[in-house]
Order: sequence, then structure tokens, then C-alpha cells
Amino acid sequence: MEKGLNRQIKQIFSVKDVDIRTYSPLTLAYIGDGIFDLVIRSLVVDGGNTSANQLHHRTSQIVKAHSQAQMAEAIADELTEQEADVYRRGRNAKSHTMAKNATVADYRSATGFEALMGYLYLTDQTERLLVLVSTALQRCQFDQLLS
Repeated sequence: MEKGLNRQIKQIFSVKDVDIRTYSPLTLAYIGDGIFDLVIRSLVVDGGNTSANQLHHRTSQIVKAHSQAQMAEAIADELTEQEADVYRRGRNAKSHTMAKNATVADYRSATGFEALMGYLYLTDQTERLLVLVSTALQRCQFDQLLS
């Protein structure tokens, strides 16, 4: 198994392993939102030094619910059975909040996408997470926003 960021955090801070099956889909989406944002921010910053406002604008175009919903659809055929199940659980989770500028369908799909990102992160499948994000960025042509 890879030694991803999550594994390193657990080792350095002496955090005990938890059975990931005990996490709700919204918990997976919570951490998935953060890790996906970090990946996109890293790519945007690697695209070149520019103003913080411009960096934020580029990032927000990709991390918004509508874009995440498009990305989820773009990689649906790439998901394993387990990954598809995590996505469905996240998509079908009943959230008490709603994104400001998203349809209900986009918001739910984005929550499923974030749950998948969270699952992959927490199971130290960093390479798989990055491959799926890369595939989604290319298929949705969001990779053009990164440079």
C-alpha cells in the first residue's frame, strides 16, 4: 500500500486507524472536498506565479459543484465496483445544506464525487485519486484552466 499523506499524518500524530466503513458518506465528502481542493490548488499554483485573486478564480472554476458533477460523469466508466458504490452513497446522502449556485442534481453528484475523493484519500489510494482527477480534468477540458 502507498504511503500517502493520510498515512503520514496518522504516523506523525499517532492517530489510530479507524474502520472507514464507519464513516458516513458526508464525512467522506467533507475530507474529500478538502483534498480535492488541495490537488486543484497545487495544479493551479504549478501553472505559474500570478495574483492570489487569479489563482482563486481558476481554482473556483474547477472545484464548484457543477464542475465536480461534470467530472463525476466523465469518470463514471472508470470506477471500480467499490468506488461506484462510494460515489452512489455520497450522491444519495441527505445533506442539510446546499451550494449557493448549484442545482440539486449537481450538488448531489458533487457530494458523491467528494465522497469518492475522501474514500480514496483515507484508504491511502493517492495515486488512484490523482489518476481519476487527471482523467476527469482532461475529459472535461478543465486542464486548460490550470495554465
